[in-house]
Amino acid sequence: MKSAVETLNPTRVRLTVEVPFEELKPSLDAAYKKINQQVSIPGFRKGKIPAKVIDQRFGRAAVLEETVNDALPRFYTQAVDEGKIEVLGQPDITDIKGVEDLDANGLTFVAEVDVRPEITLPDFSTIEVVVDPIVVEEADVEKSLEQLRERFSSVKDVERAAAEGDVVVVDLEAKVDGETPEDGTATGVSYEIGSGRLLDGIDEAILGLSAGESKTFTTELKGGSQAGKSSEVTVTVTAVQEKELPALDDEFAQLASEFDTLDELKEDSRKRLERMREFDQATQAQERVLDELLKLIEMEYPEKLLKDEVETRRHNLEHHQLEPMGLTLEAYLASQDKSVEDFQAETEEQAKKGIKTQFVLDEIVAKEEIGVDQQELTEHLIRRAAGSGMTPDQFAQQVVQGGQVPLLVGEVARGKALATVVESAKVTDTNGEPVSFEDDEDEVEGTEVEAAAETTEA
Repeated sequence: MKSAVETLNPTRVRLTVEVPFEELKPSLDAAYKKINQQVSIPGFRKGKIPAKVIDQRFGRAAVLEETVNDALPRFYTQAVDEGKIEVLGQPDITDIKGVEDLDANGLTFVAEVDVRPEITLPDFSTIEVVVDPIVVEEADVEKSLEQLRERFSSVKDVERAAAEGDVVVVDLEAKVDGETPEDGTATGVSYEIGSGRLLDGIDEAILGLSAGESKTFTTELKGGSQAGKSSEVTVTVTAVQEKELPALDDEFAQLASEFDTLDELKEDSRKRLERMREFDQATQAQERVLDELLKLIEMEYPEKLLKDEVETRRHNLEHHQLEPMGLTLEAYLASQDKSVEDFQAETEEQAKKGIKTQFVLDEIVAKEEIGVDQQELTEHLIRRAAGSGMTPDQFAQQVVQGGQVPLLVGEVARGKALATVVESAKVTDTNGEPVSFEDDEDEVEGTEVEAAAETTEA
């Protein structure tokens, strides 16, 4: 076999492959064997039909076509390996010659395929970013304790008008153009005034109403068959309930935690908040270092890969996010005051960042010879399982069955690559104090910014 590589542009090559008939013989034999198993001819046992009879009955062309179908992927892969080409996706076979006379001239075909662009990595130590400092104020601790009190609160019915912070039980009826759709009513809905978890304008409508009273207001529906449409919504209060919070004392500490005193609970809350701030700071450092790293690198984008990534992102938004909410893309864009052109441009920029992030981090993995051990893979799998709502065993089974283990290995390796860049970069907080993650490598790797973990695998 002979092959030649022609560079069409920085991200696409053309392979011309010539295969002599001698090397096609195994594929020709396989073609006859396959046809033998598929057809029956009187007078011959299945699988024992002579090649000449198959040619006479079904035509030599059918055999040669099957030969090419078997041989082409194998010789394409061989040409890619010999040329040490890092291909992306499936090739476009643009020209196949010799099918009619393989015996005399062998097979020649041309394949065009996207390839990874060349990337020149900068000196990571030149990257400088500023992050928020780790600060936990007394007010933060108090807010944390108030949230804990909310979790242990109770409610009681009251005979008065609804006020801010009350919990009300309401019935809702929505009308669009004067008609109530099938999914336009809801009864017995519990809602905390001021939480913002229902419709825009409902707080203003409910405030001041007592049980048995109603009010109609105009709003845009957020879900259901009429999502995105203006609606006249009538809300009827059936009960007003007042929240009762437990006293903030040692007894509450014993009820809500493993601690005996309120002071111990406060100290534990402070430590938890500090750990959260540390995690947030590490994530912030990763995101900002990554942004600066990408700015320092010029890269060509494979056209087909970029187009496919844009389409994938649009499909995921439409079918996995909007469709369950009963929203069309058009309705969603209208609610965001965006045009289709704006959406397309934003999606393309996001896709470009995702692709560039993956290629740059993969280049660092290769250059730094970063590996992934079993413990790192297991820890990453557990984190991903928690995010998916599955148990680690369920998630691992799904990954193995779907052949996605290499994808997870790639995610871990890219996380470690990004951690390498963060450790080399100059990171300071807004107070001018240097921030180092060298002694906290596991935590830095564990944050793995979304762009590094969820880009399209090439």
